Amino acid sequence: MQKNHTHAKGTVLLVYMALMTALNLVFTRILAIDMGPYRITFGPCATIMAGLWLGPLCGGACGLMSDVLGCFLKGYPPNILITVSAALWGIIPGIAGRMLSSFRKKGRIAAISTSIALSGLVGSIGFTTAGLVLILGYNFYAIFPGRVIQTIIMSALYSVVCCVLYFSPLTGMVLESLYPKPV
Repeated sequence: MQKNHTHAKGTVLLVYMALMTALNLVFTRILAIDMGPYRITFGPCATIMAGLWLGPLCGGACGLMSDVLGCFLKGYPPNILITVSAALWGIIPGIAGRMLSSFRKKGRIAAISTSIALSGLVGSIGFTTAGLVLILGYNFYAIFPGRVIQTIIMSALYSVVCCVLYFSPLTGMVLESLYPKPV
């Protein structure tokens, strides 16, 4: 009798997605410094790693679910623009992650860092700022400079954390459990 490897892989994938979503929730909603339109958190690192390890669709789903569940846990409705931004933290690095095998280590570091900077630019500075201004009523000119500074600093920190995680043995363990070598 042949084992159903597709079913097993799907189960492992769902477990990793749930784990990364839970880590994002803990880092974003519990272990965060919330200052109105600014939030210091390492939650996006979980979503970025989900994108790098599991692919852009799974990374995006982790970001989306983390934001929606986090909003309900905090007692307010999801803001669609901020939810799109949360999903982009997994989608953009996930797309870059699919191309990493063709680069040497320095090229992989640059690709990961560039995808994180792009996620910050499009997601945090673009969609999140738009959500804060258009839906929550913040003054664009009052929050934009601070959001740019926050995004630059946090994107640099996310790059360091995610590169350390990506080049650790953890990546090999995750990928081996998803794509076991044939015996």
